[in-house]
Order: sequence, then structure tokens, then C-alpha cells
Amino acid sequence: MKVLREIRQAFDKRGLESYGEGVSQLEHALQCAYCAERDGAQAPLIVATLLHDIGHLLHDLPEDIADQGIDTQHESLGSAWLSQYFGPEVSEPVRLHVPAKRYLATKEKGYYDLLSEASLLSLKLQGGLMSEAEMQAFEQEPYRREGIQLRRWDDEGKIVGWEVPDLGHFEKYIEECAAR
Repeated sequence: MKVLREIRQAFDKRGLESYGEGVSQLEHALQCAYCAERDGAQAPLIVATLLHDIGHLLHDLPEDIADQGIDTQHESLGSAWLSQYFGPEVSEPVRLHVPAKRYLATKEKGYYDLLSEASLLSLKLQGGLMSEAEMQAFEQEPYRREGIQLRRWDDEGKIVGWEVPDLGHFEKYIEECAAR
């Protein structure tokens, strides 16, 4: 299956790079997907959660690009790439996981204070807190709930040394969703 091969290649190429949270890109992806699976998510949301940061693996920019003040817009790159292989139930939560962080940081009391230094830096680069108009627009997004849930797993999947299933474990979900 072509998509599976390309996903493996992306993780082989850049998966061991730092995520800026003490874990690698691959460790972060696996931890997030494990959280989704643990919480009983359906296959498309597990795949979206596993691949929510694939945009970071697709570009050739340096690991420390955020430290240079540049937002790679990885959510848009990743969502566009995923939409070649999957339906919107996978690609849209990926596109919305960054706006979901901005939304939660603006709307949910205490959320902003829970963000790590790296998340605060990326939040600033990604547009910061939302305006009222941006919040209203986000609330109209059909996949906003999935984007918010993905965001919560994204926040959780940053634990150094946490052993979770490997990429092979999640391939069944990729195959199921790509076949739809």
C-alpha cells in the first residue's frame, strides 16, 4: 500500500528528530495515537492523531525552525498531503489541531497555563489567541470536535520514556481508513 510506504519513509527520514518536548517526532506520534486508541476513538481519528504532525516530516526545513520565528504551517501541509489518501475524517482534524489549540487557549480557563514552553512558542507563531470572529468561525467547522480531541491527545503525548505500541501496531488503522 503506497500510503503506508510513504508514511514509513517519512518517519524513517525525520521521525527521530526532536519534537521540542523531550521526545522525538515518532515518539510523540505514537504516544498521541495510543491515547486515542486507549480512549476508544474510531479508526479515522486514531489515524489523524498518529499523523497530525506529518507536515513536519514532509518539509526539508531545519528542526529548530520555530526557534527562528517561522511557522511551517505543518497542519495545512499535513492535511493536504493526507487528503490524497484519506477522507476528511482523517485530514480535517489534522488541519484543525492548530486552530483547536488557539481556540482552547482563548476559551478554556486554565488551558493556556498548561501549555509547555514549546507549545507557547508555536502558539505565538501560529497566530496566538483567537479573536471573537476567529472563535465563531472555528465553532462552525464540521470537524471541530475531532480537532479539539486530537489537540488534547497532542498535549498528552509528550512523555519522556513512555513505552507505547510501535508504528506497526497502528498500520491496521491506516489500512482500514485508506481503503474507504
